[in-house]
Amino acid sequence: MGKDRKIDMVILGLLAHEDSTGYDIKKKIDGPISFFWKGSFGSIYPALSDMEKNELVKKLKSDNSGGREKIAYHITKKGTDTLKTWLRDESAGNELKYETLLKLFFGGVDEKSVTLHNIEVFEEQVRQSLAVLKIYKENLEKALDDEEHKYYYLTVIFGIDTYEGYLKWCKKAKKILAE
Repeated sequence: MGKDRKIDMVILGLLAHEDSTGYDIKKKIDGPISFFWKGSFGSIYPALSDMEKNELVKKLKSDNSGGREKIAYHITKKGTDTLKTWLRDESAGNELKYETLLKLFFGGVDEKSVTLHNIEVFEEQVRQSLAVLKIYKENLEKALDDEEHKYYYLTVIFGIDTYEGYLKWCKKAKKILAE
């Protein structure tokens, strides 16, 4: 397992919650986790293979019903220990990468209208994501008596606060460019 391959920790975290197939892991990553982490099939399956070799996960009996073979994975004790070690590690890479901001940084090369349009596109994406996060928040508030849901809830309210900040920034940026 590569030290900087965080997809391993994403997978271990998901498997700590429940056994899953690679396809199910991808669906979960594309759901609520997609607001702060991305993962592709091209990274998930090699990670699962490496983690199986390193005895962090094990394959469960495959399900051949429905035609296509479905292989579920289960986190092992070693995998749980690895996840706990990572959770206790104080270092965390929290780099920010927004192509919209990169385009804004170099926006002086083109017409101001191009940059304004890019901000408006970003703003609409943020509004859509914010709407989804608010639905997650509403649903999670009904289940906060489950300890695990509190952790999901905290990531959702972080996302809401962050995206509301992005919308505030969009308004300021458009005003500055309109002057």
